[in-house]
Amino acid sequence: MTHLWVRAECRENEERVGLMPDGVAQLLAQGIHVTVEESGSRVIPDSDYADVGAEISSEGSWVDAPDDAIIFGLKELPDNDLALRHRHIMFGHAYKGQPAGQRLLARFKADGGSLYDLEYLEDENGRRVAAFGYWAGYAGAAVSLLAYAAQQTGVDCPAVDTWPSSAAMREDVKTALSGATPTALVIGALGRVGTGATDLCEELGLSVTKWDMAETANGGPFPEVLDHDLFFNCILARPGTPVFVPSTACDAARALRVIGDIACDPDSDFSPIKVYDHVTSWDTPVTRVCDAPPLDVMAIDNLPSLMPRESSEDFAAQLLPHLMTLPEIGKGVWGRAKTYFDDHIEKVTT
Repeated sequence: MTHLWVRAECRENEERVGLMPDGVAQLLAQGIHVTVEESGSRVIPDSDYADVGAEISSEGSWVDAPDDAIIFGLKELPDNDLALRHRHIMFGHAYKGQPAGQRLLARFKADGGSLYDLEYLEDENGRRVAAFGYWAGYAGAAVSLLAYAAQQTGVDCPAVDTWPSSAAMREDVKTALSGATPTALVIGALGRVGTGATDLCEELGLSVTKWDMAETANGGPFPEVLDHDLFFNCILARPGTPVFVPSTACDAARALRVIGDIACDPDSDFSPIKVYDHVTSWDTPVTRVCDAPPLDVMAIDNLPSLMPRESSEDFAAQLLPHLMTLPEIGKGVWGRAKTYFDDHIEKVTT
């Protein structure tokens, strides 16, 4: 019997979950054994999972789960020396040269486990089958606009916390802007992330310039980025991704005041934003990279968790049909994800 083990998230400020109780009920009806760990932070109460028949286990107990259990989480595991013997489903952030990702792969190789990275769960056409992208874009635009509003009044961007809904988030941003209408450029506007960022801006009545592959095909440079008040990077860093903001941006004439690096791969070799090198946090949403005039970068790497219920419900609905196919994990989207892992694990030295 296939055994799916939903682990508690261990990252700070992470309330999302990739499987809702109704999804558990459907998996159980198909004969898949589901264990859900207790969690003090998950947006869905433990009791809701128990009510539909999931086995409930203590937080962190996945390390002692049966060898054949498939461990399912969203964010990456703690960066430690624990060897990984299970099959894991999660966002690993391990395939773009990230130092922590290389250590993660080494842990898998040390004990024979494997990674089915949710970022690389793709259909036969190479399109991701489940993503938080829309809500990352929406929340990333919101936090960046809060940073812009704070900057205009000469104060630091305030800390952020969860909102009960996207409507509540939008109203808070509208209040903070106090009628200001900055211009915004979205690169990757046709994708999920770019659509979310664009929707939030347009709902607030802002002027948005929308770029996608056609507008960036010449490889740059792109001085137009500096002509907007805000720039939102919504393109995943991959080999060949052009540079949108060079390291020399601080010395150039610019209107640009806030960069929302929603794709957020600052430690990737392929990052298109060269003025910063680390993620930001809920407590400190932006890092200032230039003065006179100021330029702030927003690079929070778990933006959808700012709206944990809406984003979880959306993602879980996208992913559930594929979780239903776990009994044939060697095929389809899972087989393709395993191929990515196999290609990268071969290059790891332990």
